[in-house]
Amino acid sequence: MNLVGRMQRNVDRHYLPWLIGLALAGWALASYDFNLLVLTIPNISKTLHLSAGRVGSLVFFVYAAEFVMALLAGRVMDAWGRKGVWQYTLVGAAIFTGLTFFVNSFLWLVVVRCLASAFAQTELAISVTMVTEETPGERRGLLYSVVQGGWPLGVFLASAIYSLTIGYGWHVVFLFGVLPILVVIGGRFFLREPERWEHLQEVREAKSDHDSRKARRLMRRYSIDPETANATPVRRLFGEAGPVRRQLVLLSVVWLFYAASFTATNVYITDWLTRSGVWTATGAAHLLLVAAGVGFGFYVVGGWLGERSGRREVLIGTACLVAPLNLAFYFFHPADAWGWLLYVAVYQVTNGTWSGAGYAYWGESFPTEVRGTAIGWLGGMFALGLLIGAGIWTIVIDAAGRNVAWLVVAVGLAVGQLLSVFLRHIDPGQELEAVDTGSAPESATA
Repeated sequence: MNLVGRMQRNVDRHYLPWLIGLALAGWALASYDFNLLVLTIPNISKTLHLSAGRVGSLVFFVYAAEFVMALLAGRVMDAWGRKGVWQYTLVGAAIFTGLTFFVNSFLWLVVVRCLASAFAQTELAISVTMVTEETPGERRGLLYSVVQGGWPLGVFLASAIYSLTIGYGWHVVFLFGVLPILVVIGGRFFLREPERWEHLQEVREAKSDHDSRKARRLMRRYSIDPETANATPVRRLFGEAGPVRRQLVLLSVVWLFYAASFTATNVYITDWLTRSGVWTATGAAHLLLVAAGVGFGFYVVGGWLGERSGRREVLIGTACLVAPLNLAFYFFHPADAWGWLLYVAVYQVTNGTWSGAGYAYWGESFPTEVRGTAIGWLGGMFALGLLIGAGIWTIVIDAAGRNVAWLVVAVGLAVGQLLSVFLRHIDPGQELEAVDTGSAPESATA
């Protein structure tokens, strides 16, 4: 039986749908928590008397917390396992989302939302790692695009809850973020560690016991080099020149530009539209509701295209559309049919097709020994990009106004996504052990 056949035999037909469903729900609730803040920013600004610059600084601090948490989670995943870290992050998100109800000052708003968002956004790095390691090669990209589709579901849910409950005040809106998260936390007690990570631990133990025969036998199962199994992931990723480090650096740069531009189109968007004097806060919420409602299908489209033509190619095609669509929205953003249609298109290229292919591409770019650390690092780069975008937005909107801020962040920074042309092509449909990362031993891929 070939490698693919052996892998497919090991996939539990009942467990995999459960894992995908919980990952989808967890990511939807992380998105829900994040977008509750996005939607309530105009209301919070009014209650706490926040200027545009102070709103910018709030988001800046939130992303700084997400950056630190993502880096920590990646390292802990490789050292202690994926399942426990995944559970604890969602527990933290639930606690601090609920505590937002009691916020009555800008300082406490910053503290509580930093912690809630940091825990919630760490969901991304962990779900990418766990789902990647459990899904068969020929369906990996499509299945993970379904998980990523949780983001627009979270936006849709947040927009719906906001519209139904904002009449009771923005504090009450955040209370509705707690109960769904608790349900998913309960479901995750039935998850298990990925078999690949448990196998890596066996290899490490054999290496520590100087049992080279057992280590070689284990290596034939999932192609882990026993000579590098105990190496520090950070040293392997950054201290050794080669294709793994090159891929990590390139992905980091591409995602920094992507995330920085994303802040304008997906984070400050309600604040930017309402300050135009044309859109109301409710109208902007309805716009996000429609865009997210359409959005789930585009995540699946991105995953499907990635399975057919390659995920890198989907990233390149999407990158070519982002800046032109953002520029078009700048000129046609009034609350009319053109404004609605253009933002729906902007939303799909800044979310659906990019994420539907991109995060599965993360998972298959690195060997198991360093996958958690690498994806945690890239999750940190996403947060750092948001941090950079928030910082630039805050400076520019205070100095030159909302129009220049959009042109600089939404349009100018989006051009950097075209650096995805330098990423390496990975043939879709391969098992993780068959992907040539440049670090596996020859015997492992023979």
